[in-house]
Amino acid sequence: MATPDRLLAGGVVSRLVRHGKHMAIEATDGRAVDVQLGMSGQVLIAPPGQQIGPLTHLHVVWSLDDGGSFGFRDPRRFGGLWPAATFEDLQKVRWAGLGPDALEIRAEVLRERLSHTRRPIKVALMDQGVIAGLGNIYVAEALFDAGISPLRPAERLRPAEVLRLAEGIRRVLEAAVAAGGSTLRDYVNARGEQGEFQGCHLVYGRGGQSCVRCGHTLRSRPIGQRASVWCNKCQR
Repeated sequence: MATPDRLLAGGVVSRLVRHGKHMAIEATDGRAVDVQLGMSGQVLIAPPGQQIGPLTHLHVVWSLDDGGSFGFRDPRRFGGLWPAATFEDLQKVRWAGLGPDALEIRAEVLRERLSHTRRPIKVALMDQGVIAGLGNIYVAEALFDAGISPLRPAERLRPAEVLRLAEGIRRVLEAAVAAGGSTLRDYVNARGEQGEFQGCHLVYGRGGQSCVRCGHTLRSRPIGQRASVWCNKCQR
């Protein structure tokens, strides 16, 4: 178990750095902590005079010098906190295997990352070593945006398709960030507010319903052991 010192006790936060689904908290003395939410993790902030809640499954709470608090909660324990002596050490140990960040992905980089795998494009995009930051929801939405079937072998995508996909990934993620993310069950932001992007899902969770573009019935089946939905007409 990490000691309070390793979890930045007594430190002053100098910056927050995000890469994919990871966030690093770095202190002015060089110490750093990698925060990964996993499937149910939450970072919560309470202003002075208020208590972080709910208190169940609350694993760590930092007291801030303004009287507020900052906590990490993870009911299902798929996420966690990983301390490091320096941010550089954190990058070497925790981030070395991550692919390029999905919010900044460019077509030429994505094409190179996909060119070495025959896996279905849906499975390849879910691999954090290929591209960091995509989950099931946003892979489904980005593939629909780009008009690409999730079953297509990744290495067989044509340059024009990869360009559409890279643009679709950035477009979907930027819209999701602006809407505060997708709250399907228990996701909330640091202030306990639910996201609104779930109201913008065009395919995810809509299997058996009509495609918003062509009216065709959306297909639904597991791909790579994850529920997948797509339009067999719009996504070739």
